[in-house]
Amino acid sequence: MREYEPTLIRTSLSKEAEEQLKSAMEAPANTQMAAQTTSEKASPMAQSSDTLSPTQIPEPPLARFLFADTRLAWFWLIVRVYCGWAWLEAGWGKLSNPAWFGTTAGGAIKGFVNGALQKTTGDHPDVTEWYAAFLQAMVLPNATFWANVVTIGEVLVGIGLILGALTGIAAFFGTVMNANYLLAGTLSTNPLLFILGTWLVLAWRVGGWWGLDRWLLPLLGTPWAPGALKAKVASSDETTGEMPHGAAPV
Repeated sequence: MREYEPTLIRTSLSKEAEEQLKSAMEAPANTQMAAQTTSEKASPMAQSSDTLSPTQIPEPPLARFLFADTRLAWFWLIVRVYCGWAWLEAGWGKLSNPAWFGTTAGGAIKGFVNGALQKTTGDHPDVTEWYAAFLQAMVLPNATFWANVVTIGEVLVGIGLILGALTGIAAFFGTVMNANYLLAGTLSTNPLLFILGTWLVLAWRVGGWWGLDRWLLPLLGTPWAPGALKAKVASSDETTGEMPHGAAPV
């Protein structure tokens, strides 16, 4: 049998056959690209450098490995549980203390605020004047309210971190409380918890991988990438012929 060079095979084909051959060769590549695009759109946590605007800087590989790689989920599990236990232990003690929780609460937080106000003197005060003004104007007159908010907040942050449920949100509110304690001149474990909590906020995508977030995040999604729950609601609305929630008739 006579052998032909690849170029000879191409010249022996008609124009129509050549186009069919070209389409057949390109089909697998197009199918793979389409599957990859669909997969990226399906994940609320997926990021693509192709979607970056000219003003955005791509996330470096090291940052993605530390804060977005499931291979480090075991590390964030340890950090998460440590912080969560610290918050839960602090909040649980306040729940059984009438000075911190209940309709008559407020005595403990008043003592805490008054102690902070005494740290505003000297050349290098532990409490700044603007934060002291906030404590006097907002916290002291509403001591009962803030005592209950702090108690419930510490318990919820602790539970959220231990279970890995909405880890990034729980860690964020934990760091907010740490920052307020530090601004009030209290050290204790607050600097450490603030640092670890900030890391957990950055690692929100994998911080709860060994926890409830492994199912919650794909279900709930994010503001920029709706999850399966919203997609299911939208699909149900289309099936029943109802307008999507928040949509106005044209």
